[in-house]
This record gives sequence, C-alpha cells and structure tokens, in this order.
Amino acid sequence: MPDITWEAPFCQDASNCFRLGTDTEGNAYIAVDGQEDHYLTDTIDALRALVADIKAGKADHLV
Repeated sequence: MPDITWEAPFCQDASNCFRLGTDTEGNAYIAVDGQEDHYLTDTIDALRALVADIKAGKADHLV
C-alpha cells in the first residue's frame, strides 16, 4: 500500500464520511472514513470535483 497522507474527514450530517489523501508522488486517493485500506485513486482535480459535487447534493447517494 502506498504511503498516503489523509486529510480530515468530510462528513454530511455526521454520516457519509470520506477522506481525501495524497502520496509523495502526487497521486490522489478517496476512501470512506475508517476504511482507508479500500480506496479509489485518480487525479486530485477529479477527486476534488467529486467532493464538490457531493457537497452540492449532486452525488450524495454515491457515498
């Protein structure tokens, strides 16, 4: 597993918490809070766009 530095969790109404992380090579990761060993990886811009959509209510059913 890569050495990932995780940011603080993003939570909606104290549930549906997820975290973004990065590694030393600039790769980005997203995982459900508490399950960081099961993650998706993509560019940081793509994952930040996903977070923005979730916060805007466009994709909250995915988390």
